[in-house]
Amino acid sequence: MDKKFKKISSIGMIAIGVFGIILAMILNFSGSENLYRGYVLIFGLLLIIVGLYFLPTKKHKQIINMLFLFPLLFAFTFTVIIPFVFGVFYSFTDWNGIKFEQFIGLQNYITMFTSQDYVYSLIITIIFATINILLVNFVALSLALLCTSKIKGRNFYRAAFFVPNLIGGIVLGYVWQFIFNKVFTSLIEGSMSMLTNPNLAILAIILVSSWQYAGYIMMIYVTGLQGVPRDVLEASSVDGANSLVTLFRIKIPMIANTFTVSIFLTLVNSFKQFDLNLAITNGGPSRILNGFSILSTEFLALNIYKTAISKNEYALGQTKAVVFFVLLAIVSLTQVVISKKKEVEM
Repeated sequence: MDKKFKKISSIGMIAIGVFGIILAMILNFSGSENLYRGYVLIFGLLLIIVGLYFLPTKKHKQIINMLFLFPLLFAFTFTVIIPFVFGVFYSFTDWNGIKFEQFIGLQNYITMFTSQDYVYSLIITIIFATINILLVNFVALSLALLCTSKIKGRNFYRAAFFVPNLIGGIVLGYVWQFIFNKVFTSLIEGSMSMLTNPNLAILAIILVSSWQYAGYIMMIYVTGLQGVPRDVLEASSVDGANSLVTLFRIKIPMIANTFTVSIFLTLVNSFKQFDLNLAITNGGPSRILNGFSILSTEFLALNIYKTAISKNEYALGQTKAVVFFVLLAIVSLTQVVISKKKEVEM
């Protein structure tokens, strides 16, 4: 009897909680100024949680686990999932950042892909990401090999190489902008700043990005290299393997999973590059392409930001953001799948 009463009470609380949430949502979307709608929403959520907690069922343990995960899932849903869904919805409208008046179908997508500045930003972002991934991982692996060798002061080197990653991107960007514009031009009399040349400005961003991020990736490689069994290295030394053979035949194959993680992080960071791009060049300098003036170093993230914030074209900016998410998801997942297959082969 107690179990039956407990079950009925739990279901009743869940039902009342669901009703309270629905009521609060109706009051909110109907434009009601009722100050208690927020309390109704919270009270409804609490009733559902309490009802699920006391609900007698064979899957009670799984329900309890889900309840403990609820705060994280709730935050993730309301900060990521729901905004993304609304973003996709707004990409088909004439949304101005506050409201929309009509659906315009695929017009934003057509405008986006026929825009020369967006297509150029897409191409230049892919070029930057490719070069940056290769350079960062090469430098990071080289530094990791140095910091795991028998060189004196290797702990100091680890800290020194990691420090640039602790500096904020905006601050770091303005510091390097000063270095490129003032310091380098003073050291080399009569020279022009790299940031004034459309072909060299992107190289400047790559150099700064690699300098900042290589130390972070280095620490991942250091962890991987330290996990290589000592007896395997000693056996290779006894067999007469030199440093290069040991590196390519033993160390690299045994840290294949480290490469997967490092390349994934570098890939995502490269495609989402924004702060350094904004602070160092702000997309400039301009170049002429097919008779149109285009910013030569405006990556996708900065292009989306300027479209929405500077030009007040929020619907178009949201459309670009949706395509950017899909592109990044496809590229990153493809990279992980390929890297996992390589791990098995190695």
